[in-house]
Amino acid sequence: MEYTDIKNLSVKDLQNLLVEKREELRELRFKAGERQLKNFGVIGEVRRSIAKILTALKAKTVENKK
Repeated sequence: MEYTDIKNLSVKDLQNLLVEKREELRELRFKAGERQLKNFGVIGEVRRSIAKILTALKAKTVENKK
């Protein structure tokens, strides 16, 4: 998911998306530990998505404080 798409979402949508991505990351880590995951690059993509969401959330909270 691109940052330009993420930054246009509302705070509530960002929080929901963050919960979903963290759950997805947790499941991927379990699969990797059980050797069920073939493409480990997916874990990195999900982690980057989480970072983008957190960045957008932080930007919106700073914007609201001004």
